[in-house]
Order: sequence, then C-alpha cells, then structure tokens
Amino acid sequence: MRFLRLIKIFSISLRFGLDEFFLGHARIRWLRVLVKALLFWRRLDTPRGVRLRQALETLGPIFVKFGQVLSTRRDLLPLDIADELAKLQDQVPPFPSAMALTTLHRVYGKPAEQLFQHFDPSPVASASVAQVHFAVLPDGREAAVKILRPGVAGVIAKDLALLDIAAGLVETLWVDGKRLRPREVVAEFKKHLEDELDLMREAANASQLRRNFAKTTLLQVPEVYWDFCTSTVMVMERMHGVPISQVQRLRRQEVDISRLAREGVEIFFTQVFRDGFFHADMHPGNILVSPEGRYIALDFGIMGTLTDTDKNYLAQNFLAFFKRDYKRVAQAHIESGWAPPTTREDEFEAAIRAVCEPVFDKPLKEISFGKVLLRLFQTSRRFNVEIQPQLVMLQKTLLNIEGLGRELDPNLDLWKTAKPFLERWMSEQIGWRGLWKSLAAEAPQWGAFAPQIPRLAHQALSVGRRAAHEPANDTLAAGLRRQNRLLAFIAAMLAGIVVLLVYLLFGA
Repeated sequence: MRFLRLIKIFSISLRFGLDEFFLGHARIRWLRVLVKALLFWRRLDTPRGVRLRQALETLGPIFVKFGQVLSTRRDLLPLDIADELAKLQDQVPPFPSAMALTTLHRVYGKPAEQLFQHFDPSPVASASVAQVHFAVLPDGREAAVKILRPGVAGVIAKDLALLDIAAGLVETLWVDGKRLRPREVVAEFKKHLEDELDLMREAANASQLRRNFAKTTLLQVPEVYWDFCTSTVMVMERMHGVPISQVQRLRRQEVDISRLAREGVEIFFTQVFRDGFFHADMHPGNILVSPEGRYIALDFGIMGTLTDTDKNYLAQNFLAFFKRDYKRVAQAHIESGWAPPTTREDEFEAAIRAVCEPVFDKPLKEISFGKVLLRLFQTSRRFNVEIQPQLVMLQKTLLNIEGLGRELDPNLDLWKTAKPFLERWMSEQIGWRGLWKSLAAEAPQWGAFAPQIPRLAHQALSVGRRAAHEPANDTLAAGLRRQNRLLAFIAAMLAGIVVLLVYLLFGA
C-alpha cells in the first residue's frame, strides 16, 4: 500500500507539473528535458501557483498543512505562489453536505433537524482535517459545528508511514541525518496529527486555552458545548469577527493595527512562558478579530506544551539574544546539552554573533527569520548541535507569528515588544518573587511533612547509634558519628524552615 501511495504522489506531481519546481538546478537540468520529452502530451496552461495548490489539495491533509506553513513565508516565496497557497488556510474543497448530515445522524442517532433548531448544510469553512457548519442550538445559542472528514485517518496514516520511511533514508544517506533526528521529528508530528483527529481532545484544548485567558481581554476563545461533543463532532460557540488577513477591512473598521500586532506578540509569549501551553497552528485562517479589535482564536487541534526546563532555557536564550550576549547563548546551549560538552565556547559565540548581529535594530520588514534560521542551522551543523523534537511545534509557530506580524505591521520591532515581557517573566521565575512563589507552592507539602521530621530524625539517629556501637573498624565508627551529627543538623534546619514558612504564610 505504501508503494502504491508513493506512485500516486509521483503521478500527481507529474500531472500538475511540479517537476519544474525540483528540476531547475543546473546539475540536473537534463532530467527536466527528459521529463518533457516523455510527457510531450502534457499541457500546463494553468499558472504554477494554482497548479501547486491543486496538487497539494489532491495529495491530502498532510500536504495541505505543508502548504499552509509555506503560505505565511511571503519573504521566501514568489507572491503568485504565496497568494495561491493562502487559499489553503480555509478554502480546501469541502466534502459533500450529505456526508456531513450522515455523520451527524450516525453520531447522535437522530437527524440534524431534530438535534438543532437550525443547521446550515453548506459549510462556512473547510480545512484539511474537518469542516465547519453554522447551527442554532435548541436553546437559541449560535454554534459552530466541526465535523471530521470521513476516511481522513486512513489517508494520514499512509502518508505518515511514507514520511517515516523518508526520515529513515535521511538518517542513513545524509551525513547530518542522525544529528537532526528526523524520525523523532516525524514521530512528534504524528502525535500531534493523531491528537488533531480526536475532536474531544481538541475541545479539551479549547477549554484549557479559554480558562488560561479568562482574566484578560487579550484573547477570546469560544466556549465548548460539551453535551454535543464527540470524537468526530465538536460543537462550540459561534464567534463573530473579521479574518486577520483582511487588513484593509480592519483598517476601515478603525482597528488599531499596530496595537494588534504588538498584542499578538504578547499573546504568543504569554502562552509559551506563562502557561507552557500554546496554539501551535496560528496561521491567518485560524484567527479572527472581534469588532472591539481583540484576537479570536479558532481551531485547537494542534497545541504545543513546554516543560519548566524548556521554558527556562528558551527565556534565557531569548534574553541573551536581545542583550546581544552571545557568550551566554553559547553557554546555555552547552549547559542544556544541545551542543556537545567539548564545544569551544569562544568559537561558538563568534559563530552565533555572525548570524544574529545583522538582525538587530531593524524593523520586522527588514528581517527574515527564515533566513536567520537557515544560517543558524548551518552554524548548528558545524558545532553538532542536536535538533530538539519537543520544540518542533514551537519553531513552526514562530514562523507563523513572523508571517502574521509582517502582514499586520511591517515596522513592528519584535525585539523591543518581547523583551519587557521576557524580563518580567524571568524575574518572576528566578528573582525574589519567583522564590516566594515557589515556597508558597511547596508550603502545603512541607506542612504535611513537618510533623514527621522528629520521628524520622530519631529513627535515623537510633539506627546510626546502634551501628556505631558495633562497628567493623574505628574508621567506620567515626564516619557513623559524623553522619549522626549531620542528620541532627539537617533535621533541625528542616524543622526551622518549616516553622518559619508556616509563620510567614499563615501568621503567628
């Protein structure tokens, strides 16, 4: 089956003339001539951007997602291709309405007209994995009904199998293959896609993100209507807004575009560093702007998570970059294990400086993070820096953020916008506020442990005292006596700390 899928991918690529994208290099130009000779009957009158979009749509969900990411990179792609790929955000051809109605009947055991006060059979948006219909619930609330594409799981499984084979070949045939760990990257991508195919999981993601931003107006997230949700159908609050890609329409509504761009950066860093839980599919098709000029998030199938260690490491690197402290960047890479411990710190620092120094003091319109990442990749290859699979989604989101920021405000200074937020976060983590926050969080556990300290210390001292009276030699006896004194000191210190914490937290 994998071989048949490979043949299909190859044939679709030839049918839509994608060979012109891959056979343009001077060394293999003769292959292009050969292909044209063999396919003399082929007529390619459609523009190349249209053909590329149509080929990705025909190939299926994974390829559509690849096109979505590419569409945000207008600094790297010709405009005709970027404009066509942008249609993949929410203009993927829908599946028939009859199939949607059949799915609803199968899931709920009754037809849509008995389930909803009103259900619009025409989809309002269609993406690679699911499509959305508007409806009205029995109690009159407006809703958006997301329905999984029938049979999509099987197609994705086949494509992921091919990606795994390709990753194995990369590891085997390319000199840098093992260092880049492509099979681990594919496994991470597979996990996120499998999550996206379970709409109950997506509903839980939406609920969590809504709770994270419940006390702020920065980001609006639709409410999930749990009574109507299953693994193949998700029902949530209908949100009203303008797609963020329609900048001119937003200007006509007198939305402050510059403020919107700055708040987009703050939303991203808040998700990453405050919550460690972030929307990892932030292309323009998934973001609306409310009439009040606030962000509205949609589509929560792909969410990223970061551990406290990941967050601390990333924050240190960002702040070091902003301060142009390239020595600290090099040290952080070595300390975290990304770079080998034998790495020459001074050489690594000089290489990072050469990549990043040209970036600073420039507006966003003059910066291409895609090109910076490419140069950093070349630098990392030289110093054997390992790619971290758990951060792949974050890297993808960073690229989406850049494309979005470039659309909204080309003059946005990403560095100056992000630096105060990161400095505040770091002070909360490692300053006095961070220490107090950690102590307060641990106080209940320490309070429960405090009454046990005398008993545990007495047991340890008793065991040590008995052993000291029957030593194997004098050296061992002296060691046990020192251990007894140390245990007594530690017990006293712990008891004092616990008493002090209880006093500070709960009063005398």
